[in-house]
Amino acid sequence: MKIQWRWYAWQELTPDVLHALLKLRSDIFVVEQNCVFSDMDGRDPRCEHLCGFEGETLVAYLRLVPPGLKSEIPALGRLVVRQSHRRQGHSRRAIELGLARCAECFGGKPVRAQAQAHLAPFYQTLGFTPSSAQYLEDGIAHVDMQWQSP
Repeated sequence: MKIQWRWYAWQELTPDVLHALLKLRSDIFVVEQNCVFSDMDGRDPRCEHLCGFEGETLVAYLRLVPPGLKSEIPALGRLVVRQSHRRQGHSRRAIELGLARCAECFGGKPVRAQAQAHLAPFYQTLGFTPSSAQYLEDGIAHVDMQWQSP
């Protein structure tokens, strides 16, 4: 089945969609990755949320953090894909849609991502370059990545 992608502003999220995205993030970041951290960081109300649905089921998600909220440039983060839907190109598609949305909303500004270190090569295939040394965040190795409009 084809994934239907949709952007939501915070106020557009229905209770069911909000529950689905918070549950998917928790299922992946807290349970699957066995990482105890506070996923709800207070930024969600000022972000845009890309949801990928297969029928009624949320299978992929990406958060767009606008400039000025976390850093001076827009950032893409909280990328998750349900385990049953991985390796089907959904992560790539979500990042591509995120970059297009950043270009539409913020012109030619660079875009930031905090990638888990083992995923840095994936981000590099999308044009991101490392912009920090590797560091630990919530017990998981990360590296900052940056994308610049060609």
